[in-house]
Amino acid sequence: MSPQSFRIFRKEYLGRSAVTLCGLFLILLTAAIGAFLFGKGMGTFTVYHHSIFEFLFSSQWSPADDQTGGGQVGAAIFIFGSVVTCAAALFIALPFSLCTAIFMTKISPRIGENFVRPAVEIFVGIPSVVYGWVGLVVLVPFLKETFHLVQGQSVLAAAVVLSVMIYPTITSVSADAVRSVDNRYIEGAYGLGATRWQVIYQVVLPAALPGILTAVILGLARAFGEALAVAMVIGKMRAFPTSILSPTNNLTAAIASDMGGAMDGGEYNTALWTMALLLFVISLGFILLIHSLSGRRERPL
Repeated sequence: MSPQSFRIFRKEYLGRSAVTLCGLFLILLTAAIGAFLFGKGMGTFTVYHHSIFEFLFSSQWSPADDQTGGGQVGAAIFIFGSVVTCAAALFIALPFSLCTAIFMTKISPRIGENFVRPAVEIFVGIPSVVYGWVGLVVLVPFLKETFHLVQGQSVLAAAVVLSVMIYPTITSVSADAVRSVDNRYIEGAYGLGATRWQVIYQVVLPAALPGILTAVILGLARAFGEALAVAMVIGKMRAFPTSILSPTNNLTAAIASDMGGAMDGGEYNTALWTMALLLFVISLGFILLIHSLSGRRERPL
């Protein structure tokens, strides 16, 4: 082997080895986090002998802050709060995201790339505490005065804040999905006499649907994992909301506000770790859905 070939081989080997090690490290790190959460969270069922049914479907939440146990760990209110706020946020954000993605890629690509995309990407870099603070000092008083509420902190306030936070994620991924649609489909539709809106509605969006669903799932994953901004505007009331204007609580807000004051190893602390484990399982579910949709999109016709 010549010196030049040896240098090329060494660079190739080192580069491949470095990439492989980084990939293995990420896999091991994810597995370690999962194992840690599993060990901490399963104590609710193995140490304090509560049932999974009680944790998921009971609304009685009064765990003992010690290692004797005997409390109640029904997290249904927090689970329902997470689901309803994320669903409402998606309902608000999705139309705006799709319209922005279509404008950036099909209506005015030049303006979209030069002005709209940078503006959307700015939202990604804004810290979540800023969203929460703006929601607390602007949105919450507005809702309180508009709807004559006792307090403006509510499901709607949390949903609006979350919708702004997931908007750039859904928009960017949806724009990439729309942009990746094969031009042959579009040209064929125009050749058959379709208008631009007919092409977008009947050709582009159906073809980009797997990518758009991936964007929705990524947005939901971001919404489910958000804690600080939601905790500032949701009201943190331990009750099922009677309407979107009612305060409630969710998983991430409960963990963020209570974990620091719960005794390590106690029933309360363990129940909070079980909530964290539930969020981890939900995130894994979202990842599996994304991979499933991606595989379906890449499958040849």
